[in-house]
Amino acid sequence: MNQLRVSILQTDIAWENKQDNLRRLREKLETLRGAAEIVVLPETFSTGFSMNTDKLAEPVTGDTITTLRQWASEYRIAIAGSYISRERHAYYNRAFFITPEGETYFYDKRHLFRMGSETEHFTAGSRRTIIPYRGWNILLLVCYDLRFPVWSRNVNNEYDLVIYVANWPVPRRKVWDVLLQARALENICYVCGVNRVGTDGNQFPYNGGSAIYSYKGELMAQVPDNEEGTATATLELPALQGFRSKFPAWKDADSFIIVSDNNSR
Repeated sequence: MNQLRVSILQTDIAWENKQDNLRRLREKLETLRGAAEIVVLPETFSTGFSMNTDKLAEPVTGDTITTLRQWASEYRIAIAGSYISRERHAYYNRAFFITPEGETYFYDKRHLFRMGSETEHFTAGSRRTIIPYRGWNILLLVCYDLRFPVWSRNVNNEYDLVIYVANWPVPRRKVWDVLLQARALENICYVCGVNRVGTDGNQFPYNGGSAIYSYKGELMAQVPDNEEGTATATLELPALQGFRSKFPAWKDADSFIIVSDNNSR
């Protein structure tokens, strides 16, 4: 597909209440039926950014992913976001991308937010996930990953769209706005960022800033601050490819290798 319609869904999140958050999501998906190919939710959309992993974590076969698979099929729409996942004896802030055909992709958040004690409760991921979808390549990342440009780097145009799902609080909102636009410009790609609104169970406030940027850093869609709502943008693959051909800055990018305890690239 040359075009891809992406809807960003900015919501409040009921603290540690999966059933309520799933109910709210279904109501919103009803309004988006036929309007988009992809709907993007905030980070930990079903629970909020809780460290209560023992109570909230689910396997990939649990109710949350099973329900989302059903809805992706029913509404004929891909759904992206993150949830608290359990695998063996480890917990992950696990991003997902579920297609209408039932294909499911996962990415485990690499950069855990130590200032919020995430490093004490979750295990960091070690691999990026680039998703092939309808002729597009999509990179899926989570919140704090946004601060680390090397992990987001678009090597040889390996992706066309990067999605960041987040619980990014009000005190650091300027960083969110600036870096979303910067990632679009430096990687010559579309950028989609979805943040929540409201106040979480730790009394941290969130005011949104969910937006979609073009490969030129142009604002294409945005949900108003402090409001629940959706916004949709139509992304154009031929226009992106044409710009990359006309302005091939990617050919002059520095080569690099990521080396750590659990990943090399």
